Amino acid sequence: MKLSLAPLGGGLLLLALVAGEAALGQQPGIAPVAAVAPPAPPQEATKSLLTTFHDGGPVMYPIAVCSFLLVIFVCERFVSLRRGQVVPKPFVTRIFEQLREGQLDREQAIALCEKNGSPVALVLAGGFKKWGRTAVEVEQAVLDSGERVANQLRKYLRLFNGISQVAPLLGLLGTVMGMISSFNAISASQESGQREMMASGIAEALITTAAGMLIAIPALLAYLHFVSRVDQLVTEIDSHGQKLVEMVSADGLERLAQARNPTKRSKAA
Repeated sequence: MKLSLAPLGGGLLLLALVAGEAALGQQPGIAPVAAVAPPAPPQEATKSLLTTFHDGGPVMYPIAVCSFLLVIFVCERFVSLRRGQVVPKPFVTRIFEQLREGQLDREQAIALCEKNGSPVALVLAGGFKKWGRTAVEVEQAVLDSGERVANQLRKYLRLFNGISQVAPLLGLLGTVMGMISSFNAISASQESGQREMMASGIAEALITTAAGMLIAIPALLAYLHFVSRVDQLVTEIDSHGQKLVEMVSADGLERLAQARNPTKRSKAA
């Protein structure tokens, strides 16, 4: 007698379906996907200038005074040491032309120089006051006036040199004071993370060193620039002074008179 397998296969299929439904009923429900939180706003990467200034400590105030003085006197020297201000070319050209043509006497020349008031005019006025004297006397008067004018042109240059030396020392002083305060705070603290505290304290202490160098470097460059400018102007003034000596000394006046009157010179020959 043969048994049919069809009823047995159908029963097994029905049993599998029932078992699958039971297993699905026992599984917990799938949790919904959690919403992604928006990213936190990025922290400020750099501090503001005012915050950095305050973090540097009290030494930042004299450094700020140095920077203020540097800006003020650099602008003043740029204006005062302009070539047209020190050696005005139209004035120099006109006064030497009038001398060659015999249109000026001693008093008129001195009055023109005092009216102009430029540094080169003051030097020329010193030479005009020795009008008709020997070349040695005129030259000495020009040298004396030139020395006074050169000292006037070099005014405030020592200030730039001083700032270039004092500002780094102030910065170093602020750094040392900041390091001392940082180590004292770390030694008094019982919290963990002292390494981070030390790094933060050292970073703030170095602010004054950076500030001092930022002031000292421009101050030194300004000092070197203006020293070179003054030397050039003094050399140019000296050349005009030597020309004046050749024209208003006794021998120079005689040569100018002969140049204006060639007929008299030929007769004398």
